[in-house]
Amino acid sequence: GVAMVPYLTEVIRILQTTLLDHYAEVRRESCRCAMACAQAMPEHFHMQSESLIKPLMQTISHQHYRVRVDVIQATGTVIQFGNGKSVDDVLLSHSENTRGTTPCMFLKMLAVIGEWLLHLRDRYSYFHKLIPLLLGSFSDEIPENVKLAWTYWEKIGLQWEKENEEDLKDKMDFSVSPLHYPKGVTRPGLGCRELVSRNLSKILPGLSHDITDWVESTRVKASQLLHTLLLHAEDYITQHMELLLRTLYQACLDEEREVVKNCVKAAELIGTFVSPKVSLKLITSALKKTPKPSCIMVLTAVIRGSPKEILQPHLTDLGNTLSQAEVCQRSEEVFYMEQLLYCVQALIEVCQENCKGISFQLMKVLVTIMATPSSQHLREKVEETMSSLAEVQQLDSFLYLYKQHMVQLMEWVSVSCDDWTCYSPEVLQFDVIATHSGPVIGEALKNFILVLKTCLQPNKDPQLRLKLFTVLFQLLQKASETVNSQGLFPSYLETVIKDILAPNLQWHAGRTAAAIRSTAVSCLWALVHCEMLSPEEILKIKDGLMPQIIAALDEDSKLTRLMACRIVGVVCKVCGRQFDEDKFTNTYTEVLKRLDDASCDVRLAAAHTLTNWFKALKDSDVKSAMENHAEFLYQELLVHLDDPDQNTQNAVLEVLKEGSGLYPELLVREIEGVVHKHRTPAYCNQLLHHIQSARESA
Repeated sequence: GVAMVPYLTEVIRILQTTLLDHYAEVRRESCRCAMACAQAMPEHFHMQSESLIKPLMQTISHQHYRVRVDVIQATGTVIQFGNGKSVDDVLLSHSENTRGTTPCMFLKMLAVIGEWLLHLRDRYSYFHKLIPLLLGSFSDEIPENVKLAWTYWEKIGLQWEKENEEDLKDKMDFSVSPLHYPKGVTRPGLGCRELVSRNLSKILPGLSHDITDWVESTRVKASQLLHTLLLHAEDYITQHMELLLRTLYQACLDEEREVVKNCVKAAELIGTFVSPKVSLKLITSALKKTPKPSCIMVLTAVIRGSPKEILQPHLTDLGNTLSQAEVCQRSEEVFYMEQLLYCVQALIEVCQENCKGISFQLMKVLVTIMATPSSQHLREKVEETMSSLAEVQQLDSFLYLYKQHMVQLMEWVSVSCDDWTCYSPEVLQFDVIATHSGPVIGEALKNFILVLKTCLQPNKDPQLRLKLFTVLFQLLQKASETVNSQGLFPSYLETVIKDILAPNLQWHAGRTAAAIRSTAVSCLWALVHCEMLSPEEILKIKDGLMPQIIAALDEDSKLTRLMACRIVGVVCKVCGRQFDEDKFTNTYTEVLKRLDDASCDVRLAAAHTLTNWFKALKDSDVKSAMENHAEFLYQELLVHLDDPDQNTQNAVLEVLKEGSGLYPELLVREIEGVVHKHRTPAYCNQLLHHIQSARESA
């Protein structure tokens, strides 16, 4: 005991040597001697204790784990009974040599740190260095470590409460538990919370550095510790918000999922404990300056952690911020759009029916996400989110959301339509609103047609016109379920045909111009096919559009030629009897050329059109003047009876049968003149039989 005090210097010198002995058992015995020496003469030992730190730190990396365990225990005792100045030297070695090693070593280290926090003379000076080491063990994989860490931490908190009872008197007497607290989490004691709160300003800077460290395990540990610290600090977080948010913005972009997961949980605690007036103001201002996916990720987490009632006054500002073009159109990156969608989902989940006030702003964001080309895989999730937004407003489906906001959406997207190019995001948003709203677009035709009329003029960007014509064609294919759902589209037909389709059917050089003519012809066919154009309407437009449609029969595009043939066929059927001689002549000469088309579909369409042409000529006043033309047509049609495609042969036969009623004798002469030349004389004989039967019937 005390009798050894005169020989303390010699004892220390002996231990300095034996702690570095080559034999492991000598080192272990030396560790036990050092501990006994510290406990036997504590009042004198602290003056010599620093001399043992260096050999102990050299021994801590010994290859035998039992030696390392004894060194950890000995170091703890030497520091505890010795000079506290050595703590800084020891902590670094402890963190480097014991983290991630054997469970036994880690357990000993925890015990050492716990004892220091309880009994170290200068512990108040080292709280900010020791607390992170202990709290970092709360997320350890080994239950024994977690249990030991919590046991020590509770003791430390209670001891600190007693030591500072005067300072904490008001808080102990009048402290109120938070109304909103994370579910399934036990609230730490007052002493523990105060210890963290008072040391947070010293811990956070180092933690912010560690959370972006190049070593993955360090980043994971730091992110876990951050969550634990914020859970203890509660509303004290407020005064550290700027540093905390900067750290989270960086950490949420980490490649390691575990780091991101822990940081998101930490951000949720900001929503729980910090007033939205402070947190949302800081986050939204950062979002407006430099929108990043990590900013939105943090905002989403804060929203999820916030109580519904506290968020309610800030909903309008949140909705306006998210729907700003600088935010929701800032990037086309998939990750950015995903985070934007999750943010909207969080608002709907947390605020429920309160979202009605920002329903239009949220719809703008969702339409923008759906319109982003890189986010097509999110379409289903966006629809689900729209359905959730409709549900919290007690609407049956997202179509009612469109119904509720259609006028606002069309006004929002069309404000700058006169300046649109093919790269304008508003074009894609317009596409989504028009095609995704189903029958609701039929209620906003005024704005819809106005946008088309403005943007589909020949002087506008060709690629833009091509996109918008594609949208129009898509809608006209199901007109009764879209643009004509309310039966109002016919009142806009004149504008659509004269101001939109007709100018774009004019011939211009180039592939893009040809593609535009193709979509314009397709739109006209869709109008005709769905019977939206009544016979009276067709009669009105035939003079203005027939020259362009006839010209389209010679287009390079098979689709354009096919649609043009079909349109000419319908025009002949509806109002062909009112054609004059020139119109009859121009029509059949151009359609006849299509019987030589490379496409079977076009040849069939041409044959059906000629059938309608003959029907129209039968009832026409110019029938007598068309005999020579009919003769020429008979000759050409008989040639095409030898078409290699049987369907085309049958179609041509039907044309000749229809035409035989005009000048049967003339046709018989033509048949008799060529029947011996035909590869398929059966068709000629069938035609002669048809004419004979018609005569007998007459």
